[in-house]
Amino acid sequence: MSILVKICGINSAEAADAAVRAGADLAGLVFHPKSPRHLSLDAARALAERMRGRLRIVALVADADDATIAAVAQAVQPVYLQLHGKETPERTGQVRARFGLPVIKAISIAEAADFDAVPEYEIAADLLLFDAKAPDGAPRPGGHGAAFDWQLLRGRSFSHPWLLAGGLTPDNVARAIAASGAPGVDVSSGVETAPGVKSTQLIADFVSAARKAQFAEAP
Repeated sequence: MSILVKICGINSAEAADAAVRAGADLAGLVFHPKSPRHLSLDAARALAERMRGRLRIVALVADADDATIAAVAQAVQPVYLQLHGKETPERTGQVRARFGLPVIKAISIAEAADFDAVPEYEIAADLLLFDAKAPDGAPRPGGHGAAFDWQLLRGRSFSHPWLLAGGLTPDNVARAIAASGAPGVDVSSGVETAPGVKSTQLIADFVSAARKAQFAEAP
């Protein structure tokens, strides 16, 4: 089974086209005012239309209210909603029921105890995304380039598909897949030359490295 690859924080036509050319599976559009990848609804609508049918579109929000999520869902018509804040399992389930869309729930990891809440999120969400905890004082919950110990995931099994995020780059994604056993990976800052500035070459390199890692793991 092929590794799922998600390029998050798509904020330009060039980045969108690069993700398509590279053969990524999912593209994340970010709606978080403190992120350098934050999109207006109009810009997101245009990018979503550009990618529709070629990539599965993910709309990322963090601790957003229903009105905000409704506006995003109407503009983007995503395949998935990604909740990347401190949403509880109850809130996660409410969002999925309210909007009728599959939900990706990001869970921040720094130590083994952080997996204790996973069973409740498995009930409420459709996919899980394990990301590094934000550094102290960080203005946003993700996209900051920090990593956690990938070996914490090794040997764990979950009832849903999951993605590994946090500090991934073209240079380390193969090692991250080997260390964690991840069936999917998610990258944002690791394919940028500056915060919010996606590199078409790094996108291509990241997808290629992830695919080669999967090929190398195959029997």
